[in-house]
Amino acid sequence: MALQALQSSGVAFRKILSHFPEELSLAFAYGSGVYRQVGPSSDQKVSLAPGQAPRRESASSHENAMLDFVFTVDDPVAWHSKNLKKNWNHYSFLKVLGPKIITTVQNNYGAGVYYNPLIMCDGRLIKYGVISTSILIEDLLNWNNLYIAGRLQKPVKIIAMNENVALRSALDKNLKSAVTTAFLMLPESFSEEDLFIEIAGLSYSDKSPEGQFTQLMTLPKTLQQQINHVMDPPGKNRDVEETLLQVAHDPDCGEVVRRGLSAIVRPSSMKQSTKGIFTAGMKKTVVYSSLKLHKMWKGWLRKTS
Repeated sequence: MALQALQSSGVAFRKILSHFPEELSLAFAYGSGVYRQVGPSSDQKVSLAPGQAPRRESASSHENAMLDFVFTVDDPVAWHSKNLKKNWNHYSFLKVLGPKIITTVQNNYGAGVYYNPLIMCDGRLIKYGVISTSILIEDLLNWNNLYIAGRLQKPVKIIAMNENVALRSALDKNLKSAVTTAFLMLPESFSEEDLFIEIAGLSYSDKSPEGQFTQLMTLPKTLQQQINHVMDPPGKNRDVEETLLQVAHDPDCGEVVRRGLSAIVRPSSMKQSTKGIFTAGMKKTVVYSSLKLHKMWKGWLRKTS
């Protein structure tokens, strides 16, 4: 990213931050909404002007990607109390129970983070998590769950940080621990890239519940909702995040995700096929379906031959 782009994004992040209570010991942004992914991808297109060689143009998907934030606060009850007054609509049904219950849920379930996802703020879609400073320091030093500590071993953009010496020391210790651990797992000869890959993978080892919960939280909204529907007993109406936390600890996590995918794909495929009769016409629909069946038949023959 060019320096100008970095500076402008910093201004945009601080503008978003102004919509929240100021009492933050640390605030950072992360993910694809902050750092453009390296290499050609679906958010790039090739344009070819007459007489010119092909060139790459970045599409707007990077700028439109959801922004992920983590806010670290010394006093979660006081912070949530102020945030409820400023941003009541950000919260789920738990808002009616008040900041003390929200903080209890935040501190005692999962990895000590309370997420408000899919929020429109300053024209951008954002998700933000709130964590207690003391819980974060414990995770940074001791790797209790490597949730936020693991995130802070990867590229993040620090937006705000106060003069908390204990927090700054813990952030430094977390990075040193990550390098040390990666060294222990690498062979005698390795590249710089090998080192960074090993560090980035620390918090995703061994399909741990924490790693799976991280991955589940990044799934598309509809898939999360379908997983919630699969797991939620009738009449209980649990919060999606609570369901995903349960799924993360379930040995059959992969099967639950597959069932959620099936619940999306099957109806949408049937609806799209029916719609095709009207949009493409009966003749084209029959021809297209025949071609797909022929392709599937040839593929099956190749596998069985």
